[in-house]
Amino acid sequence: MRACVFGLLSVGLAGCDPAADPQTPDSRLENFGGPTMGSSYSVSYVRRADQPGVAVLQPEVQAILAEVDQQMSTWRSDSDIERFNALPADSCQAMPEPVLQLVNLGEQLSQTSEGRYDLTVEPLLNLWGFGPQSRTEQVPDADQLAQARLRVGHQHLRIEGQRLCKDAAVEVDFNSIAAGYAVDRISARIQALGIKGFLVEATGELKAVGKKADGSPWLIGLEQPRDDQRIAQRVIALDGYGVSTSGDYRKYFLRDGHRYSHTLDALTGAPVEHALASVTVMHPSALMADGLSTLLLILGPERGWDYAEQHHIAAFFVIRDDKGFIIRSNRAFDQLSGGHEVPTKLANDATKG
Repeated sequence: MRACVFGLLSVGLAGCDPAADPQTPDSRLENFGGPTMGSSYSVSYVRRADQPGVAVLQPEVQAILAEVDQQMSTWRSDSDIERFNALPADSCQAMPEPVLQLVNLGEQLSQTSEGRYDLTVEPLLNLWGFGPQSRTEQVPDADQLAQARLRVGHQHLRIEGQRLCKDAAVEVDFNSIAAGYAVDRISARIQALGIKGFLVEATGELKAVGKKADGSPWLIGLEQPRDDQRIAQRVIALDGYGVSTSGDYRKYFLRDGHRYSHTLDALTGAPVEHALASVTVMHPSALMADGLSTLLLILGPERGWDYAEQHHIAAFFVIRDDKGFIIRSNRAFDQLSGGHEVPTKLANDATKG
């Protein structure tokens, strides 16, 4: 689940950070954005007079997003990955390097999660009603689930040179990492242009570098896990890190009083049923933050916490209990998030502004 992290550009913490230095006098904040990947993107950056304006930078950003969409979208039949997904078992297809890079990352995350995180869950997503080829939300029977699980598993994929191959009719779904990858690509391009302060967001995945024009940090609001409105429950300062939140509280359906989340455990083939409502990860790579937030959400509050500690992942957990929610963040997250406390009213006013 995405779009549960958002930038609070109208709130500043000037004076809170003694190391914050204003940009040069001719610096100004530029903003632009638009639709992408079935959602939206936005870029804010501190521009000097001798640096590219929006008219130059926005087309470059849109070209990156269009390339990622063409290579990795499961919602368009002509994308590279959907053409691969349509192939039968024992097939290979030449792939662009970014696709192979993400397949390799998916295999690593699958191995370290004992197969619970898996890029080949698209048949299961479609079966439960959450995928691009879904007809309706449903609770499948045991036979349907068993048949779909035959087409799931990273062990059925292999890379031969520049080709991606499969020995079963698996289908790859990059929705848990493609947006983070796009944010990293855009961030790298902006930095290559000499721009030192910026915030990039795509479908809820974020990365911020440097400071704003007045020397204050970029502030990010972490949403409360609610499906009716967007309210910040915590605000963090971000510099040099990507941040991603995954949650199960907006994409779900109810059957006979039971709640079925869109977050699937590839080992069981079914939606997760633990008490973890959302998890936020901070990482130097937005791609890694994107994938790890999904992985931790699948693992749940206990197993996910242990995984984060073992792998030194900065993580923020929101866990359901009988009285509401329990908030839990590890030391790595608290150290990276800046330590700034912002009054709830100020944070919520910013999300409305």
